[in-house]
Amino acid sequence: MIYGFIGTGTITAAMIDGMMASTLDVKKVLVSPRNAGTAEALSQRYGKVEIAGDNQAVADAADVLILAVRPQVAKDVLSSLRIPPQAKLISVIAATHHVDVASWTGRPESAIVRAIPLPFLARHEGVTAIFPGERTARNFFGALGEVVECMDQNEFDLMAAASSMMGTYFGLMEIVSGWLADKGMTNETARRYLTPLYSSLAHVATATPHASYCDLRQEFSTRGGLNEQLFRMFDVQGGSAALLKALDDVLARLRK
Repeated sequence: MIYGFIGTGTITAAMIDGMMASTLDVKKVLVSPRNAGTAEALSQRYGKVEIAGDNQAVADAADVLILAVRPQVAKDVLSSLRIPPQAKLISVIAATHHVDVASWTGRPESAIVRAIPLPFLARHEGVTAIFPGERTARNFFGALGEVVECMDQNEFDLMAAASSMMGTYFGLMEIVSGWLADKGMTNETARRYLTPLYSSLAHVATATPHASYCDLRQEFSTRGGLNEQLFRMFDVQGGSAALLKALDDVLARLRK
């Protein structure tokens, strides 16, 4: 197949890196020239990646067309394209509904698959949510990692909101690392300790899929111990409520 990407940013680069190390049958990858530095780096790295003359050239040639532009410019970019009816359309444009993409591309909503790819795809790690479930999208993202097919729009929106926790995850590590540094530890030592600690916790959850997060929290919190104390104080002082409020706000933004 010929894969085309309208938009050549970080996520596009991650998908292409993952594709080139996958079992996908890739004849050619066409990327738009907008982000010249990223496009040039990809074409230099992979012989099957070509920089198209413009976005229309990408749309004309692609069997699978992946829309990866920023939401702020999506309407202008997509409305100017003529997309052949046989091209499979996958939109990874954040917080942009099926009805909008359909309006801008002239394709029916049912012909558009939305997806939430994350940077880990470059290493065939992580998970991609798609809606609706569709064979081409399933096979594409399945070759780059795990795939979750959402039952409906509500489930897709919820997963999009949950994925917005990535920055907060690293923000928590930043706070704890800064606290350790303030108490006299070097930044290098703090990172060397925290990174494998949190990575190991994620591995525990992966290795015990039938254990609830509540079960795992209790297992890793000795009664009357330090872990129990920290979570209780976090919860009582408003940490849980603030997080839930933030998730609700993100979900409301996604549904506008």
